[in-house]
This record gives sequence, C-alpha cells and structure tokens, in this order.
Amino acid sequence: MKDLIERAQILAEALPYIQRFRGRTFVVKYGGHAMLTGELRESFAQDIVLLESVGIKAVVVHGGGPQITDLIGRLGLKSSFVRGMRVTDEATMDAAEMVLQKINKEIVALIWRHGGRAVGLSGKDGDLLVARKMFPAVKGPDGSVEHVDIGLVGEVTHVVPTGLQALEQAGFIPVIAPIGVGQDGGTYNLNADVAAGAIAGALKAEKLILLTDVEGVKDRQGRLLRTLDAALAREMIDSGAIGEGMIPKVECCLDALRDGALNAHVIDGRVPHAVLLEVFTKSGVGTEVVRRKTRAGASGESKTSSRSRAASRSKSDDATAK
Repeated sequence: MKDLIERAQILAEALPYIQRFRGRTFVVKYGGHAMLTGELRESFAQDIVLLESVGIKAVVVHGGGPQITDLIGRLGLKSSFVRGMRVTDEATMDAAEMVLQKINKEIVALIWRHGGRAVGLSGKDGDLLVARKMFPAVKGPDGSVEHVDIGLVGEVTHVVPTGLQALEQAGFIPVIAPIGVGQDGGTYNLNADVAAGAIAGALKAEKLILLTDVEGVKDRQGRLLRTLDAALAREMIDSGAIGEGMIPKVECCLDALRDGALNAHVIDGRVPHAVLLEVFTKSGVGTEVVRRKTRAGASGESKTSSRSRAASRSKSDDATAK
C-alpha cells in the first residue's frame, strides 16, 4: 500500500505542471548516451509520448555524434573537433547525412511503437533550417582570436517553421535531423544543440531541453549549477570555466532565450525518464539557464521557486486562455 500511495503522490505532484504546460511547445534535443542503450531509448520514447498524451506539443531534434564517429572510423576517415563541432569535409558530410537519416527513422519508429504519432524530417525539408558556412572564433596561444574554416559546418541563419506548426496542429511529433540547407541548395552539418535552440526560438517554445552525457553545467570546482544566468554563462565561457564540449549547449540556450523561448534546461540524458523528472517535479534535474538575475541577486531563481510559482499560476493561466 505504501508503494501505491507514493506513486499516487508522484502523479499529484505532476498535476500542476500538466495543467500549466498543456498546449505549450517543448523542443527536446536527444543525443549522446541516451541513444546508445535500449533502456534509455525506450524511456525517452515513453517520455515524449507521455508529453503528447497530456497535451504538450513535443518537437524532437536528435544528434548522432557517436554513431557518425563510428562510421567515419570504419570508412578510414578521421574525426577532429573545434569548440565541440566536427570538422566536416565532403566525405564526412555524406557519412553524417547517412547516419542521421537512419537514426531519424529509428526514433520515429520507436515513438510510434509506444503509441505516439511521429514524422521524420531533416532541416532540408521545406527549408526548415536555412544555414550558411560557419567560421568559429578560436583563441590562439597569445590570446588573439582567429576565425577558422571547419568545412561544411553551418550556422542557422533562419528557421522556416511552417511545416512544424502544421504537424503540431495535426497532432504529430516532428523528429528532426540536424542537417541544414544553404541558399545555394548546399548541405551543411549542424550541431544538434544549435539546431534545437534555433527551432525553440523560432517556435517561441515554453522549454528547450538538451539531453547531455553529464549532470548539467558545472563550475571550476566541478559543482553542479542548478541555475545559470546569461551574464555569468558568458563570463564562464570567456574565462574557460565552461569546457569546449559544453560551449555550444550553453550558447544555444542563450540564443534560444534571446529569440523567444521561455526556459532552457541542460539535463543528464543518462538518467531514465530525465525529461519527465525535469518537467513534472519540483526540484527537476540538471541546470536551468535563465535570462537574468533575480532582484535578490541570486543567479536566476531556484527551480523549486520557479516551478512552484508556475504551478500556482496554472489555474489562472488556463482560465485566461479560455
């Protein structure tokens, strides 16, 4: 009986968040370790289908880095990275597109198997993710900044969300491979976190959720930051306190917030049902990235206080929506 009561309490805790977020859009970036084990793949699909079942509009953007690295190795090619982004020549681009399309169909099939309705896309479909060649800035040993050529890696110039909005209205879950299209029709490899952030901003999403292979964003002492405001985030990037692999994730969170997303989260995809834990519990998991400090001076506001406030607002928001 005690176990049954605890389960009922979990459902009761989730209720205010279900009420609050019904009808809102969540953009979830899926990648890393969460894609590599059967248990985590199943739990992720269940999370996405549950979101859909309670009226939340989920958009999935997936990566495929480890799988791409594996294929590149088997083809005799080499992988190198700059600021967490893969240097991409034509052969690497072909391999990446092949792997991402395969992964895309696997995710779509998994969601359908769990009762959801998903449709696979790439950023090339309907000019969803229009991109141009990226020249990332890299600091030299003397502190000078140099813009380097990393091949067919793109940065998103704009998002055409018409197709996504039509799929949402029809009750489908878009599953998007991070491949961009240039103005000349060329193909670009996109960082999946950056692609997810651009889509979240364009859709004015309630949440951007990035699944990673770490607990969240940490400081120099290795302590998890539960909240991180934009000013401190940029300071930590400039000082090197945030490592290269985490830089694109934090930057895309900041860009998404700037462009209209309401909240951004970096969470541990190695935890089963991490999305549900982040969305439907008071404490959440991982790091919440916020626009600015609170008036009290704390970095952002605690997840507990922000979630509690969201829960208390749910009834009034729903009444206003009616």
